[in-house]
Amino acid sequence: MAISELQIALIGAGAAGVALVWGYNVWQDRQHRKTADRIFKGGQGDALLAGEEAGAAPAAASLAEPGERQEPHFGESADAEAPDAGDAAAASAAELPAQEEESSPLPEECADPVADCVLRLTAAEPLPAPAVQAMQTAWAAELSKPLHWLVRDEAENVWRRVDAQDTGRYREWAAALQLVDRRGPVSDGELARFFDGVQHVARQTAATVELPTRGEIVMRAASLDEFCAAVDIQFVLHVVEATGGVFAGTKLRGVAEAAGLALEGDGVFRARDEAGRELFTVANLGAERLEAESIKSLATHGLTLSMDVPRVSDGAVAFDRMLAIARQLAAALGGVLVDAQRAPLSDAMIDAIRAKTAELQQRMRDGGIAPGSTRALRLFS
Repeated sequence: MAISELQIALIGAGAAGVALVWGYNVWQDRQHRKTADRIFKGGQGDALLAGEEAGAAPAAASLAEPGERQEPHFGESADAEAPDAGDAAAASAAELPAQEEESSPLPEECADPVADCVLRLTAAEPLPAPAVQAMQTAWAAELSKPLHWLVRDEAENVWRRVDAQDTGRYREWAAALQLVDRRGPVSDGELARFFDGVQHVARQTAATVELPTRGEIVMRAASLDEFCAAVDIQFVLHVVEATGGVFAGTKLRGVAEAAGLALEGDGVFRARDEAGRELFTVANLGAERLEAESIKSLATHGLTLSMDVPRVSDGAVAFDRMLAIARQLAAALGGVLVDAQRAPLSDAMIDAIRAKTAELQQRMRDGGIAPGSTRALRLFS
């Protein structure tokens, strides 16, 4: 059948339309890439995802029980170099006015250049701390992430956190909102409330405040959360009664304390290092907590030993100690050591857990988050 001129024209118009849509998509993709490059390679200095690309296999899923995060999987990029958190701090410092370069740095335990969005206010005259605290009370209570207010003590040239009991007057203030924890990243709405609240304080006190681009902070928080989710693993071992019976609570407590564990107020035995930092926990496999009084009459089918990989400074040492305690408990109580799927723990599984722990902690270091550091304890809380 012959094709009319009208049909030819319609076919040509359709092809042109397809070409225009394709060309627009290509242009839009390039614009998005340029925006991302500015965010992750520019002044923000927060390229925590460098060296991580989607598509890697799950991390020892049969051996690990991850936290509440939905974990994306990343593979290694041979030519990508992960910056550390010091780059972010250096970039932020470079943008400060000249008079602020001489002041002391903000304390990272509550105003971290990676973990927090920090807004600074400067007033012409010192502001009374009680007045500023009162101005922020209503909107600060609506935030789900930790918020810290800091002041610079001009006499000592030191930044410090200000609390509700502070009655001093200060010219320089900083408000730091944590961007990420195990519940996820800060939302755009929550960040907007934070920005609006700090601006309100600035207007009420005639102080000056400089705000970063909110969209870039939201993207930075999402990327940081994605990175944290990829390394957020808790390795779990179980000691169960060998014949399917139960362990007596009285014997359990004696064996656990002899192994150097301490029963704490939340009903969990903990192993701690010399500085008091948690290495791993030992809890009841069932729902009942290991209370100091009730443990005397407790009969349990097993124990759960758990190590939180991002929150321990040396994962290999912590895991080896947890494994040794697990074997000690199994031998003393007449139990067997199994993994999270209740399969007997083989040497190959032990080697896999140890290797995965080392890999995850190295990825954290490469991303500027030292395992077990203050930054890590805040992000993985």
